[in-house]
Amino acid sequence: MQKIEKILEDFKEDKIALADVLTFLRKLPYENLSFARIDHHRGLRRGFPEVVYGESKTADEITAIVQAMKAFGSNILVTRVDARKAGEVARAVDGMAYHPVARILSYRQDESEESRGGTIQVLCAGSSDAPVAEEAAVTAEFMGNKVRRFFDVGVAGLHRLLDIWDELRTGSVYVVVAGMEGALPSVIGGLVERPVIAVPTSIGYGASFGGLAALLGMLNTCAPGVAVVNIDNGFGAGYLAGIINRSASGEGRETGGGRP
Repeated sequence: MQKIEKILEDFKEDKIALADVLTFLRKLPYENLSFARIDHHRGLRRGFPEVVYGESKTADEITAIVQAMKAFGSNILVTRVDARKAGEVARAVDGMAYHPVARILSYRQDESEESRGGTIQVLCAGSSDAPVAEEAAVTAEFMGNKVRRFFDVGVAGLHRLLDIWDELRTGSVYVVVAGMEGALPSVIGGLVERPVIAVPTSIGYGASFGGLAALLGMLNTCAPGVAVVNIDNGFGAGYLAGIINRSASGEGRETGGGRP
């Protein structure tokens, strides 16, 4: 968004040729890399650039997408990237940062996304849920939100949650991550007045069915104000929390993400 404004200002002041402006605008709907069509217009349309899902892509494919987005001037977030692929991409593209717990690659060049609104609180029930919780936290932070983390505060030791009661009440949006039976979001939902986004994880023994038990438990919560995303979808929860926080701070725009 910031780059578009700068190009138009430069053209207005005769600092850039019309041909260069047209070259830039031709890429605005999307850029075809044959194996992927990069939606450069998404940042203008929804307020945040397209996010890349990296798990099923090769390092070369991720690198090509990242280089195209970098050339366009976008901030870049690549989710579900293991350490080996992250190393290959980082060697090819200077300035990439890797968040190993979240398994996220990021690159920031547009600083117009500043901290806004209140504080998003990300909580997880057990330390085994931390990768999903950290994916949510890093996503929300990259979108320009303030984030506080409270990990390993599950219902098996409720006193741990009560110890942070005063801090807990200061959140603007809550991302609550849990596996096993998925009870933590219901507890949080009964204690706070702001929206709670519940994230079931695939952590648990046989009868957890890879997170299905936690998902069903969260969908059947008796606490009002709790919404549920898919199993292990920390990215989706962090992104939704960022949108809610932006809207609550009065900075909503008719223009966020999704993934190619």
